[in-house]
Formats: sequence, C-alpha cells, structure tokens
Amino acid sequence: MKTKIQSRMVARRGDEAVAEAMRQINPDVVTAFPITPQTEIVQAFNQFVVNGDVDTEYVAVESEHASLSGCVAAAACGARAHTATSSCGLALMHEMLSVTSGMRLPVVMHVVNRAVSSPINIHCDYSDSMPARDAGWIQIYAGTLQEAYDNAIQAVRIAEHPDVLLPVMTCMDGFILGHSFEPLEILPDEAVRKFAGTYKPEHSLLDVENPAAFGCIAFHEHYYEFKRQQIDAMEKARDVILEVGTEYCDLTGRYYGLTESYNLEDADYAIVAMGSVCGTIKKVVNEMRADGEKVGLLRIRSFRPFPYQEIATALRHKKAVAVLDRSLSFGAQVHQLQIETGYALFTHGSKVKIANYVYGIGGREFFPNEVEQIFRDLKKPDRIGSEKNMVHYLSVKE
Repeated sequence: MKTKIQSRMVARRGDEAVAEAMRQINPDVVTAFPITPQTEIVQAFNQFVVNGDVDTEYVAVESEHASLSGCVAAAACGARAHTATSSCGLALMHEMLSVTSGMRLPVVMHVVNRAVSSPINIHCDYSDSMPARDAGWIQIYAGTLQEAYDNAIQAVRIAEHPDVLLPVMTCMDGFILGHSFEPLEILPDEAVRKFAGTYKPEHSLLDVENPAAFGCIAFHEHYYEFKRQQIDAMEKARDVILEVGTEYCDLTGRYYGLTESYNLEDADYAIVAMGSVCGTIKKVVNEMRADGEKVGLLRIRSFRPFPYQEIATALRHKKAVAVLDRSLSFGAQVHQLQIETGYALFTHGSKVKIANYVYGIGGREFFPNEVEQIFRDLKKPDRIGSEKNMVHYLSVKE
C-alpha cells in the first residue's frame, strides 16, 4: 500500500460532506432543485459558487425533471455534470433516468434517501432509489458519513471510465446520515482534483469537427443492441468499482468493495443489509460474539451492479441468512434485496435457508434488540424458509 496522504479531521453533516466533495471535484455544471432532506447539498454547494471557491456553472432549475435534463444537456456537450435529489424528486426524474443511461452520459447524482408519498413522509427508506434500480444507473449505498464523502469522489472516476460511461447514483440515508454530524477525514483539495482528473469525452455535441448524434430514434432493428451494450457496461462496472476503490485506498487507507464482510468467515448465521443500519448490526454482532455466538454481517455497498458472486461466496455455507429490506415491492413474494440475494444463492447452488425482514419504513426506528431477535429467529426452523414465514415486518403495529 502506498503512503497514506495527510488528511484533516473536521466535523460535518452528511449533506455538507457530499457538498465538500463536490467542491473539491469542481464539476463543470451543477443543476439544483431543493427537496428535503437533500436541500443542504445544493445549498452548501451554492455558497461555494457565491464565494468563488469553484468554477462551476450553477443552474437553479424549476423542477427535478429539469434538473436531470440540464445534466443530460451539459454532459452531452462534454461537461462534467452533477446533481442531487431525494424521494419524489427522484420519482419526477424517472423519465430522464433512462435517457441519461441510454445516452451513456456519466452524470453523478447524490440521493439522500427518503420515503415516497403518499402519505407524505420526509424520513428514510429506499422507496425512492429502489424503483430506479432498472434504469441503468450504478447505485452505491453508504454505510457511514465518511463513506458518503468517499463515494462522492470515487463516483466520478467510475462513471467516466471508458469501459463504463454510465451515470452513478450515490445514496445515503436521509437525516440518519444526511443531517448527522460525524468526524470526517477531508482530503487536500489538490489530491481530490488529481484523483478525479479531467473529463475528456470521446464525443461531444460541441465538437463540430467530429460530429456525433445523441438521443437518436432507434426502432426494433437497433434498439435492442443499445440496451445490450448498457448491460455489458454495467457488468464491466464491477471491476471498475474495485479498481477505483483500490486506487482510493492507496490514497486514504480506506477501501470499499462491492460488499463488506463483518465477522462473517466463521459465522453460522448472517444478516444481509445496506446503509447506516449496518452500524447497529455490527454493534450487536460484537456483543453476541462476546457471548460465543457465531454471527456476522454482509453489507451490500453496490446494489447496481449487484454483487451476486460475492454474495454467493460469502453466504453459501451458512446455516441461515436474514435479508433486511428498507423498501417494499408490492405484490411480490418477497422484497427487493431479498429477491436479488435469494436468486444469487439459488443460481450458485446454495441451499442456505433464507428469510426476509422489512424494517425502517418511513423512518421507523430499528433497535439493537430487534437485531438480536433476528439472529435468534435464524436458529428456529419454523421461523424461516416456509411460505407462511417468508417475510417478517419488524415493529409494524398490527
């Protein structure tokens, strides 16, 4: 490992940490529309613009749909374009999500996860980003505020890699991370800008000497091939995420892969989860390990591309696994993360027993004793594996 670069320790809220990363990257264009709990990202970045700390063209637009549309236009012209949103704002962007990925534009969008109406709710779950899982965007979920900052920096390199050229969505839990203070290691500005490099697209709408077409019409003779190329790019993104992560680790000493295993190697029972809840799970795992219980955690960082091989390798020999979902797939037998995890195990020949637990919908509190109960459930055959007990809704008032 190379010598770790000297960082400075500061106290920041999550939204401010992401804005700080954006300032250091100095994107060409940032489009902005406020929505709780994301507003402080674009608000803080706007102050950097006003202060002259960045050269960014900051565009305050009339809606989230316009925000992503502005990024599409800027990126097609060869600019490095960023934006941020939450909840219904992401839903309003939905048409442009597929346009962005279909045009192979490396836009970076920071999503501060929040429940989608109705009823109106401003707290965290993944009902905003999960409906976007099939829109062709890379999705990376932070477990800590530090990781949210680090993900924002790495996202640029991942999106712009010539083997990828796909937009990236960096996600962090609304309020839990977005508005919480944590000690944060901030890299020197010059180190971040050197790491991010300069975006030099192969094609640009403004390159009149080498004209290229963007957003053309494609009927059945060619449309399928465009989509197949996006699939190939998403598959290649796996290695690129790991390569960028290794290079970032050389710079900072912090490595983030597609997944994170915690006390998992010799565990008999495991929980699979994403986001900030993993901090609570780690605490319980430590306490139960002290009592001789062989329990562990597999945290999913990259939901798209989905790390099916890593999941199968990590979990195939466990006695039982619980998958925690913070979103709902109405009408499905189980919910989103469980669907993906279960199929990854099935296709790799694992017969591990698996159960789905839903938690934290609309910001509902999730407590350590519930983690303990999940691990106790995994030891009871009648609590997992049967159709009757396929999904458990934690702390719901019934």
